[in-house]
Amino acid sequence: MRPSTSPPRRATITDRAAVDALIAPGFDAVFLLAAVVSSHAEAEFEDGMNVNLHGVLGVLEALRLQGRAPVLVFTSSLAVFGGEVPDPIRDWTIPNPQTSYGTQKAIGELLVNDYSRRGFVDGRTLRLPTISVRPGRPNRAASSFMSSIIREPLGGEEAVCPVDPDFKHYYLSPRLCVENLIRGAEIEAADLGRSRTMIMPGRTLTIAQMIEAMTAVAGPEPAKLIRFEDDPAIRDIVSGWRFDYDPAKALALGLKADDSFEDNVRHYLEDDRPA
Repeated sequence: MRPSTSPPRRATITDRAAVDALIAPGFDAVFLLAAVVSSHAEAEFEDGMNVNLHGVLGVLEALRLQGRAPVLVFTSSLAVFGGEVPDPIRDWTIPNPQTSYGTQKAIGELLVNDYSRRGFVDGRTLRLPTISVRPGRPNRAASSFMSSIIREPLGGEEAVCPVDPDFKHYYLSPRLCVENLIRGAEIEAADLGRSRTMIMPGRTLTIAQMIEAMTAVAGPEPAKLIRFEDDPAIRDIVSGWRFDYDPAKALALGLKADDSFEDNVRHYLEDDRPA
């Protein structure tokens, strides 16, 4: 991966001509992160299909036609899993998505595997945990509240949690996510095996444990700004998600989880909290 000295360039992933022009100079590694997130993809089916399926295919085709076979790091999601499979979920568990977003990501995984098998790209797919604490403002991901209930109170703002305190989920900090993505790009192809897909390491926590971690780092006041208020639309989506994962392959390849959710909170305060 060579550093770039040129200014950033933008392209809309659904505009194939723009994607071709962006990729034309050739790259050693490509990180394919673009996505229409879960609630958005569920509410607006065509948007999800255009970006999460056709957009991903367009990038893969542009890379194939270049003939350079760069490293491709594709971010998938644990939303590819669901339904009636035993815990823990492992890398080889058959995907059974319960949302359009998860379905689109699962198709992307298969495409990356096949384009890698054919030698068009050197792909590796990382199924991301929910990334918390994310900076910025809430987006249309069903998981957005899992950052908001920490981020907003740390900034003195009220936040609404749409699920119960005992709701369990699987988390990773932005800092460790970035480190893992870079590590994923550096793995030798021979070490990936016949499947280019793996679960990224994370930690399973309840909402109550997340709030306790924030309190341990920042004191008791932020937690007082969290209000619990049921949201059936969000609950219907996240209730189909799983939380018990065995990321054995990624751990063996050197990827890491946070040591504790206190670290997630500290990382946000150090890296991303507005001045």
